[in-house]
Order: sequence, then C-alpha cells, then structure tokens
Amino acid sequence: MRTTRSMVAVAAIAVLALGAPPEALAKRLDDTAIYIEINATDGDAGIHVFLDGEGWDTMQMTGPNGVEFSVLAENSVGFQGITEFFFESAEPSFEEQSLEELLELFPQGLYRFRGATTEGRRLVGKARLTHRLPDAPVQISPVDGEEVDPDDAVFSWEPVADPPGSEIVGYEVVIECEEPEFTKLSTLVGAAVTSITVPPEMLGQEDADECKWEVLAIEDSGNQTISETEFSIE
Repeated sequence: MRTTRSMVAVAAIAVLALGAPPEALAKRLDDTAIYIEINATDGDAGIHVFLDGEGWDTMQMTGPNGVEFSVLAENSVGFQGITEFFFESAEPSFEEQSLEELLELFPQGLYRFRGATTEGRRLVGKARLTHRLPDAPVQISPVDGEEVDPDDAVFSWEPVADPPGSEIVGYEVVIECEEPEFTKLSTLVGAAVTSITVPPEMLGQEDADECKWEVLAIEDSGNQTISETEFSIE
C-alpha cells in the first residue's frame, strides 16, 4: 500500500534534517545538469538546472556556496510526485549584471541534489558546473532582415572554436515565425555540421514575418551560447 502523505512528509524531513542513510541505499536521479546559457545577441546570461528521476516531493541543491534552492511539493503535487524538473534563472542584461558577476555567483564545482521520493526513499544526484564557455556562433545565412525562399531555405553558420579545456559537441538550431501563424522548429546537429536545409512544409507558411532563427553552440559540459537573427519568408 502506498505510504500516506503524512508519513512521506515525516520521512522527507528525517532524510533532509537528521542525516542520510548509507549512499548505497539511496536511489540516484536518472539525469542531472547545471549549465550557463549566454545570449550573445541580447547581451545577457543565466543559469539552467535540470533533473529527472523517480517521483519525488522534496529536493535540495547544494553547491560550493551552500544550499542554492529547496523544493517542497505539497497537496496534490506532493502526492503525485515530480519527475522532470527544469528552471532557468532570470537573465538581466550585462549592463545590469556582468558575466563575471554571474560566474562569481555560481562558481565552478560540484552541485549536489538530495531529496526524497514520494515513498520516503532517499534520492541523490550530482552535476558539475564549469566556466568553459563557447564563443558566439557567427550566422552566415539568412542575414538580418533577409527574405527566405521556402523552397531553398538553407540556414548556415561558421564553426565555433573549441573553448580552452573543452570542445564543441554540437549545435541547436531554433526557427520561429509568429505571423500569420505561430510555427517553431528545433533540431540538434553534431559539431561537424554548420548548415541545415529546411523543407517548405516544416518552415511554415508563405509571407510570414516576425521570424527569427537561433543557433546555439554547445560545449562538452553543457554550457551554450546563442546568436539570433531576424528574417521573413517570401
């Protein structure tokens, strides 16, 4: 029979406050990540955190600066449990907060996750944050304000050099058009790829304006840098 909500709450408090059972008895999160995203076009940056695992109702992340956040799921969400969890921080412009200030707030190192499943079992994980940051991709085509022929839609960029101590592992290309209908395409490609051709049926409708395309350079630890360009469709 499933543990009642009150018993789960007691177990969760015991796990977080009174200490943990041996590591071997804990269940590990399936996936964890912490990384920095820079928008080179807008001139801002923020921190992203992702985790995935068995349904849980309490979770805490601790880094080199101490506890960074704690989550307590209550009522219906607490009973059902959370599996995938993602957040991104606010991204003030570099005029308000420089990249150096962001890196000082989130130092390199190991960030540990500790929580409890809805059944009261300890749940743990870890992810490493680095400051190995990719340069901004240089977009070749289409350029800002260009009209794109949907029958010959090629989006291309220059390869990004490997950051010191790391390597570029791939790129993500995101294409969005807002008018007259909203469409969005997102695809991941390998580090050797520097262009994609988009079929007309995937690009959206003709005479679309308010379109933009982004290319994200992603380095080995997950840090990524975005460049954006606006275009329209003939």
